[in-house]
Amino acid sequence: MVIDWANFTPMSSALGGALIGLAALLLYLFNGRIMGASGILGQALAELTQPVEGSRLGWRVIFLFSMLAGPTLYLFVTGQEVARQQVAASPAMLALAGLIVGIGTGLGSGCTSGHGICGLARFSKRSLAAVLVFMAFGFLTVFAMRLVGGQ
Repeated sequence: MVIDWANFTPMSSALGGALIGLAALLLYLFNGRIMGASGILGQALAELTQPVEGSRLGWRVIFLFSMLAGPTLYLFVTGQEVARQQVAASPAMLALAGLIVGIGTGLGSGCTSGHGICGLARFSKRSLAAVLVFMAFGFLTVFAMRLVGGQ
């Protein structure tokens, strides 16, 4: 494995990380909520299917829309498209992977943003355990895919 120095972007990556951290902090300060994307999406879908009195759907929809609008805003501000990612998997494999990740976030009571960004920042032992499991399975998946693919 060799670093692709032509596409190595430590400054923009650090800025992106800082913005994610700032967003997590602001959501917690002004809304008292942890920025866990899977939880926010799950609650938004639940409120869409079964509306509740005192709904908090509005901020969730804005949050989710903002995640999708980010690349468009980046294009508008910089004049450059966000780098396109090449995925070497079939649509069926991607759907299966998404299903497995969804099951994992349900079992782990959160995702990488909730546990990895917000939970670790709060020194949560449960989040540390979740992140270690996420990372271990990520490493195992890459190892298995390379083993099968012969890389």
